[in-house]
Amino acid sequence: QVQLVESGGGLVQAGGSLRLSCAASGRTFSMYTLGWFRQAPGKEREFVATITRSLTFYADSVKGRFTVSRDNAKNTVYLQMNTLRPEDTAVYYCASSSTEYATAESLFHYWGQGTQVTVSS
Repeated sequence: QVQLVESGGGLVQAGGSLRLSCAASGRTFSMYTLGWFRQAPGKEREFVATITRSLTFYADSVKGRFTVSRDNAKNTVYLQMNTLRPEDTAVYYCASSSTEYATAESLFHYWGQGTQVTVSS
């Protein structure tokens, strides 16, 4: 089992920045890929970014604005979000996968409880 706890969400104005953190515990050696997904009101959950070792993948909608990173010594993954837009408003979820280079939601078996990010215009 892997336990994931997100933090760092909040309310920010458009153009602002936030950094999300996700602390992992448990069978962390199985966390080959760590990822961020988000779900906006009335929409399905969608892929945001993932990281395997130092290789990163991003959704087109966040590319150039968001940066995912991980600190293996702290079992923590981060999502630095810059130039935020109102359409980034969503609950952001951290997830882990035992599959390298995973990006599909179905490959992520452990999820955090989510943290709310609200971007005002």
